[in-house]
Parts: sequence; structure tokens; C-alpha cells
Amino acid sequence: MKSFIPTIYYNTFGSHPAACKVKPGEVIHTYLVDAHGFDKDGKQVSQSPNPQVGPFYVEGAEPGDRLVVKLLNITLNRRDGWSYDMLRPHLVEAAFCQHLPERTQNFWEIDFEHNKVILKNPPKPLKRVEVPIRPVLGCLGVAPERGEAITTYTCGNFGGNMDYYGMVEGMTIYLPVFVPGGLLFMGDGHAVQSQGEVTGAGLETSCEVTFEVGLVKNNPVHIRWLRGEDKTYLYTIGNARPLDLAVQCATTEMVRWLMEDYGLSLEAANVLMSQSVEYEMGNLVSSNFTAVCKLSKSIIRDALAD
Repeated sequence: MKSFIPTIYYNTFGSHPAACKVKPGEVIHTYLVDAHGFDKDGKQVSQSPNPQVGPFYVEGAEPGDRLVVKLLNITLNRRDGWSYDMLRPHLVEAAFCQHLPERTQNFWEIDFEHNKVILKNPPKPLKRVEVPIRPVLGCLGVAPERGEAITTYTCGNFGGNMDYYGMVEGMTIYLPVFVPGGLLFMGDGHAVQSQGEVTGAGLETSCEVTFEVGLVKNNPVHIRWLRGEDKTYLYTIGNARPLDLAVQCATTEMVRWLMEDYGLSLEAANVLMSQSVEYEMGNLVSSNFTAVCKLSKSIIRDALAD
């Protein structure tokens, strides 16, 4: 296993100089700071938004290939974190916006012994707010095409700040490669997070991540959007605005996946999804939204079984 200790962090996904070269099949352990750049010791070592570790240059990766990232472990490494207290105005009815005050930070204790986070000074009439720890990776992405540098506040077909609460250990993510080496970034650890990150923050904290990098070469089909899987589901992720466009991107990518890798006809893929597909939301606060289309692997296996 290779240990990578970052000294430089980036606030854009772009073709920055490679920070670390890795080979397909290699396992890497690294350290992420929180969304405002504070490390495990509470020292600010970078600026917001969402400082990224990397980029990791994957040897042999070329445009048209796919990077494979297996999240083996996400471990929190400090006992405090923060969030915001107000829903983002665009998520409520326009007439209700006038009732929302300016958002402020909430501060949380991370209780490893009891596997939960505890809100400090909850607003009245709340007495105690506790949520089980569930580490989530807020950002994962590669360098975009055409030399673009895109803020870590948002997301696109390169990945980015997707804030998908399913981005947990055990997930495998497939990312399109646009530049030599792929240039993989990650950051923005959360101790726990709702679907949608509706206040503009999860429970932001620092963490350590262990992941394995793989590479799919010379695939005849260049994936258009991110794909993922765990033991139970296939996932496709669309990042766009408005939300219905993000849903369209995720849905279409699932159809393509079923046709390309499972040999289904267009009709068969549509029929299989028609009563079985599930949707979840990721980022709902930046210039692009994240929609996730899920399909149970058992549904596919049963449908193809003799």
C-alpha cells in the first residue's frame, strides 16, 4: 500500500501537475482536510471551497479509458465537525424565502465510542440531536476535457462535488478519462450527510481514505457519465441543471450500461427498469445538481437466469 501525504491542495478540477503517480491495481492511503481546509489537528492548511487531494496520475490512462476507484475505507480522524443550519433558499417556495435568516455554522462532537455525532447547543425546543456516524466522500473527480479548470463547488461529467450520500466505503466508481493519466482528485469528507446536502454542508470534517485504482483500457464505448456499483446495486450519476436534466443523464447512462455490458436490447433494458429503478439525490446546492439512478443487481440476475 502506498501512503500519500498531501502538501498542496486544489480548489479546481483541472490539469494540474501530478502530485502522485500510481499504477493500476495499486492501493493508496491519503489524508483529506475538511471543506474549509482544516486538517486532523484543526490547522487550516488550505482555503475553501472543498480543497482536493491529488491529482493522482494513473499510469497508462488515456482519453477514452475508464478509471476504476474502489473506496476501501473512509476513517474520520478528529472529534469535531461543522455544518450549516438553514436550508438553501432555492429549495423552498419563493414566498417562504423571506422567513429564512442568514445561515450560520453549527458545531458537532464526533463520538467514536458510541458511533454517533452530537450537535452542540441545539436550538430550542430541541434537547439533543444525535445522528449515527456514516462517513461519506463529498468530492471525487478527474480533470475535465479541453484544459478546463472547474471549481470544486460544482460537478459535471468529470465528477466533482457530487455530495452523494452513497459515496461510502464499499462503493466502486467508474470515471471517464479525458486527459493522459486521468488526474484523479478527492476531498470534502463528511462524518454523515443527508440526501441532497440541503443546507450546503454535510457534517464537515477531516478524514483518511484508502482506495484502490484500476483502469479499463480500450473500451469500445466511452462512458458519458459516472457509473458505480456495490454488492447490491448498479449506480449511474448525472450532474446537470435543472434537476430533470440530471435525472435524464443518469437514466440514459443506465440504459446504455444494460445494453453494452449485459447485452440487453433497448426494449429489454426499458422493461427491466420500468418497475425496478430507484432514484436518489446528491448535490442540490451548486450550479449543477446530482441525480443517481439505481438498479438492483438481483433484479438483473433473476431476469437473465435460465
